[in-house]
Amino acid sequence: MIALDVDGTLMTPDGFISSETRALVAALRDAGTRVVLATGRPLVAALPVAYDLGLEGGWVVASNGSVTARAEGPEGFTLDETITFRAGGALEVILRHMPDITVAIEEVGVGYWVNAQFPDRTIMGRQTVHDLELLSDLDTTRLVAVDTARPAPEFTADVASLGLALTHFSIEETSWMDVAPRGVSKASALDRLRERFGVAPEATTAVGDGGNDLEMLRWAGRGVAMGHASAEVVAAADDITGSILDDGVATVLRDLLDEVTAAGPA
Repeated sequence: MIALDVDGTLMTPDGFISSETRALVAALRDAGTRVVLATGRPLVAALPVAYDLGLEGGWVVASNGSVTARAEGPEGFTLDETITFRAGGALEVILRHMPDITVAIEEVGVGYWVNAQFPDRTIMGRQTVHDLELLSDLDTTRLVAVDTARPAPEFTADVASLGLALTHFSIEETSWMDVAPRGVSKASALDRLRERFGVAPEATTAVGDGGNDLEMLRWAGRGVAMGHASAEVVAAADDITGSILDDGVATVLRDLLDEVTAAGPA
């Protein structure tokens, strides 16, 4: 079983996946390896990558582990698990500290409910505008907020008291934060699939480049960091490969295919 991050691992910032990577993914599937996409993208943006790679019938872990689905043709999907929370509590805390934010609440497989339109190319999928009162009544897998001020220490504590986790990141020099269920990660979703597939822990590989890949890299029997990853990500991995510009993921896929081919049928 191999788990592959998408952005910065399989795909360059301009959306390119190399022909060699495509061919190796297909060859591994043909050889009986479970290839699972594991991404921070919402499901609506992860599924097109799965179809592009020929992973119909395969599995996708989206929203950093909050959503697990099976990609079905033609371009459909079957939800396997969604881990949600009521948006109202998180919104109340966020608005108390930062009253002028724009928020997006994931609508699984569709896009986001928002209180105002987000900038182009910042969140993926359809945006449906509703007022904050309606958004508060929704259950969601994640809540995203943009143009946030630097929160006070008590803000993070308030979010944690709700059983939620808070991640800060930047897109085009804008401050963002992502609120999701605490204890949920790519690794937690992948381990559930691993058990379902009957794959031994040591027979798992994961490749990633970002902070949301840390748990996944530690979870895998062989965790591989991309060459451009931060020191923290590299430290969480067992190995390091080339950068995205060097198509480092292809090296990992090629090595795994050689191992699978040499081992022969199970």
